[in-house]
Amino acid sequence: MLKSLFVLIRFFLFWLAFFCIDRLIFILYFREKVSVESLPEILKAFLYGLWMDASMVGYISSLPLLLYLFTWIVPDVNVSPKVFRAFTKILIVLFSFITIVNLNIYREWGTKINFRALDFAVNSPNEAIASSASSPIISSFLVFFLLIAAGFLLQKVIISYKLPPRISFVKGVLSGLLFIGLTFLAIRGGTDVAPMNESMAYYSSNTFLNHAAINTEWTFMKDILSNKYGNKNPYNYLQPAMADQLIRNTYTMPPGSPPKILTTERPNIVFIVMESFTAGVVNSLDGDQNISPEFEKLTKKGVYFKNIYAAGDRTDKGLVAVLSAFPSQAIRSVIHQNSKQEKLPAISKMLLENGYHTSFFYGGESQFFNFKSYILSHGFQQLVDKNHFSAKDMNSKWGAFDHVVYNRQLADLGNDPKQPFFSTLLTLTNHEPFELPGKSKFKGTTNEDKFMSTSFYSDSCLGDYFRKAEQKPWYKNTVFVIVADHGHRLPQSRYDIDDPHRFHIPLLILGGAVKPEYQGTEIMKVGSQVDIAATLLNQLNLSAKTFNWSKDLLNPQTPEFAFYNWDNGFGFATATQTISFDNVGKRVSFVKNRQISPTIDDQIVQTGKAFMQKVFQEYLDY
Repeated sequence: MLKSLFVLIRFFLFWLAFFCIDRLIFILYFREKVSVESLPEILKAFLYGLWMDASMVGYISSLPLLLYLFTWIVPDVNVSPKVFRAFTKILIVLFSFITIVNLNIYREWGTKINFRALDFAVNSPNEAIASSASSPIISSFLVFFLLIAAGFLLQKVIISYKLPPRISFVKGVLSGLLFIGLTFLAIRGGTDVAPMNESMAYYSSNTFLNHAAINTEWTFMKDILSNKYGNKNPYNYLQPAMADQLIRNTYTMPPGSPPKILTTERPNIVFIVMESFTAGVVNSLDGDQNISPEFEKLTKKGVYFKNIYAAGDRTDKGLVAVLSAFPSQAIRSVIHQNSKQEKLPAISKMLLENGYHTSFFYGGESQFFNFKSYILSHGFQQLVDKNHFSAKDMNSKWGAFDHVVYNRQLADLGNDPKQPFFSTLLTLTNHEPFELPGKSKFKGTTNEDKFMSTSFYSDSCLGDYFRKAEQKPWYKNTVFVIVADHGHRLPQSRYDIDDPHRFHIPLLILGGAVKPEYQGTEIMKVGSQVDIAATLLNQLNLSAKTFNWSKDLLNPQTPEFAFYNWDNGFGFATATQTISFDNVGKRVSFVKNRQISPTIDDQIVQTGKAFMQKVFQEYLDY
């Protein structure tokens, strides 16, 4: 029996060692995130992550344990050691692959590998490959093979694949019960009331160290199971009535009405949703200089909203927020499920019902993120996508370059289009792998340099587009809405996913239909992508009641706030405070203004929880 115990202990110890190496690689790969931390503080990640590692090893050990029990209890049955050896090596290769994928996902998204990444890879494989094109291929493969080599070497030294000698039936049953009990305790995380969860590994005020402490494979497995098979709201923080009341209080406002900034109630409308056009590339939003000079010029011709936040961190979430005014759902994306997304309201559908001709222009594959289903089921009469462009006008990964799509829209609209029209254009060039049709503005080879160059290109295309559009007869009766689909970690590369800078984006309303006295106006009110619907529809004297999450940014009485989220975290911004909350660690992870009263901070957190809970429940109920 002791020999059997030692065999399982050695198997257990190997996997604990493997996960320690995995964690070490993660910390070294992102070492700049712990540059100000002491060595003891960093090493705590290994200590606090040990129980979660043990839980994952418990899951891994379940199959070998069952086979051991089978050989102990059933006479004349032998299991070859080759089976255990093959099982171990397969897992080493699989976990090594997960490690390199996790490193690249964390670099881009600020979160560990999760169900959304898997769903993205399965449902949009071409786009997933394109997104990974900017990843450091050589270092990724180097880590992959080094981890496999280390795993193979360690398993040869630590694990004994020789089956222990047979024992009597009674001893086999007793041993089995003992080992099953120990394995269960490892999986559960001990004998405490609460079973194993990510919070048990959290220990630091540095979010990255908490992410380093949690076991990547454990959280990935949990996320897959809870998302694929779960239909419960994981954000039930409050009693439903309390959550509803907090949200009502947030939207409560005294009587008031917005100024009419348009020359007509039935203008042509063009939405330009710019890929990754984050505040970090806009100088007037405290971004880098000389990246978006054309956009800066355009701000003098319209109403410029300078405190706007993206609803989420990906295009699928941004598009729904802009057109349907529905907030991001963190770990889910409503656009992927036709039974749900078809029930969403949409600006395009409302405008179609009010006599508008509608069109959507996108240079990529419209099947990406299920865009096509969403577009066609929400009132767009015309869809122009990758299939309408020549191969010579495309980059190698995504589709047609921005200038080609802009020109196609102008050509389709022509000089005498059916008016009024509503046309949405979604750009794509400013996306990994950051390929350009010409020379780069910034000559470096880093992703930061490439991103700045594609951002500059996107901006130059925008300026050229408006110079051409201004010559069209319909321009004087047209309002344009320019907004980013989401923020980005680049070009600064210094903001973690819970930092509001990652979600800060520009919003500009301009065009010939904007009254001259409002051109050049800057509005500092805090708002979100979801507020575009109410802001625009009120100018058209159309009801925005179906867009219940949207508020009018032009109404001086409108309360200032923005709710945004990412995978398992949310942020809530007001005029005086911005707080981010980690749903995994159940803790506040970012506070912008440390001078605000803790009572007010707590109110903001509670309101954010109410939004997260209510948004996700509404998603489930669709």
